[in-house]
Amino acid sequence: MRRALLYTLLTVASLVMVLPLLYMLSLSLQTEAETLSAEAVVWPESPQWGNYAELFARAPFGDFIVNSLVVAGGITLAHLLFDPLVGYVFAKFRFPLRNTLFVALLATLMVPFFVRMIPLYVLMAHLGWINTYQGLITPFLMDAFGIFLMRQFIQPIPDDLIHAARIDGASEFAIYRRIILPQTRPALAVLGLFTFVFQWNEFLWPLVATTTPEMRTIPVGLTLFNQEYFTLWHLTAAGSVILFVPIAVLFIVTQRYFVRGIALTGLR
Repeated sequence: MRRALLYTLLTVASLVMVLPLLYMLSLSLQTEAETLSAEAVVWPESPQWGNYAELFARAPFGDFIVNSLVVAGGITLAHLLFDPLVGYVFAKFRFPLRNTLFVALLATLMVPFFVRMIPLYVLMAHLGWINTYQGLITPFLMDAFGIFLMRQFIQPIPDDLIHAARIDGASEFAIYRRIILPQTRPALAVLGLFTFVFQWNEFLWPLVATTTPEMRTIPVGLTLFNQEYFTLWHLTAAGSVILFVPIAVLFIVTQRYFVRGIALTGLR
């Protein structure tokens, strides 16, 4: 009875979470008249798959998708490259002021992005990087949360493994590549998923740092599209589906590593 009750609660909770997404899909397949109808349409009698083609015809959503993939993918790759390196240094190396520097690094998490946005914009403007990929990617190449996550995951790895590798003549980079990285794959999956989802949905910085429609990301492009065609809810819903699908696919692909990473982080 206890297990049946648990499964019932989980099923109800899952339906509550999924129903808005299903209605968004339904809304994207309705006609304009159905979306403005006084009676709610649960599912259209004749799904309008052409809404997606019309969406791409009215706005350069192809450019939006490419820009989002380049920006979110580039930042995610940078985090997977740099955050574990810095986390490994803080976890396994001894140097002066190590704990002080780590605390100072964590303190940056308390600084709102709004405080850093204006200096970042001025810097990007002086470099001539406004409305460019490097201007969208460079300010987010590393992240204090990612460094903290990797440090906490790397710290419990036995030091004896590292000492044995050094005795065998392995370089520091070889130790990192052959010993540390293979044991941090679940944490890397969590870091990659969190980073990609956050950057894929990022709105403020792409809005500030871009000036032409060709460089806008999906969240910015979809918002501006909605402001221009605020009554075309079926097309706005179609854009929201396009925004949601890559994240859902990524989570399904990395779900096993994601759950394992969370579990191992908690155990350690």
